[in-house]
Amino acid sequence: MAVDSQRRASADLDELHALALSAGLAPAVRLRCRRDRPDPALFIGSGKAEEIATMIADESITEVVFDQALSAVHQRNLNRLWNLPVLDRTELILEIFARRAQSQEGQAQVELARLQHQSTRLVRMWTHLERQRGGIGVRGGPGERQIELDRRMIEVKIRRLRERLSLMAKQRQTRRKARHRQGAYKVSLVGYTNAGKSTLFNALAGSEAPAFAADKLFATLDTLTRRI
Repeated sequence: MAVDSQRRASADLDELHALALSAGLAPAVRLRCRRDRPDPALFIGSGKAEEIATMIADESITEVVFDQALSAVHQRNLNRLWNLPVLDRTELILEIFARRAQSQEGQAQVELARLQHQSTRLVRMWTHLERQRGGIGVRGGPGERQIELDRRMIEVKIRRLRERLSLMAKQRQTRRKARHRQGAYKVSLVGYTNAGKSTLFNALAGSEAPAFAADKLFATLDTLTRRI
């Protein structure tokens, strides 16, 4: 689903469709919705939400993906209304990354991105819950305590992941210096996702340990180095 002008929404929906396929989903319905501003509770209007609920029942839909970023409150309310998973574009891309990352470094980078995304949503979610309970302004309420617990847990995980990634970066730098001492020239392939980088890489590097190549967005995530 895309919420925007018609021309831009059509292009965005095409890419969202490709992202969904890359994530292993089978898109059943594409829907555009135009609004001047997001609804405070549902992002879309209540009428559109009921229309989508009917589509979910008629098409046996098991997951809904928004092209726009959803707040934690929007996501929670839609999840409860439709009784199925509701993702936004960022979460869909992170899901693809989690599926495709093969190296330890790639997996750690994806997990770090997920935790950072999650941490930005904690305060808004619990603030909303406290407002519903009438707990705003009451120091030490259950929402405030839960925020602190969740935040500390995420901060610890983020710190450990950054330490691991820092060590991996140093090891990669050591290998890079070794290649430089051997007089090896470095050529990098850079381009948009699904532009053909892996196919060109395999053509240049030969068949030995080829890079995975497929007509999918974000088919290859990990950095590869080969000698020509």
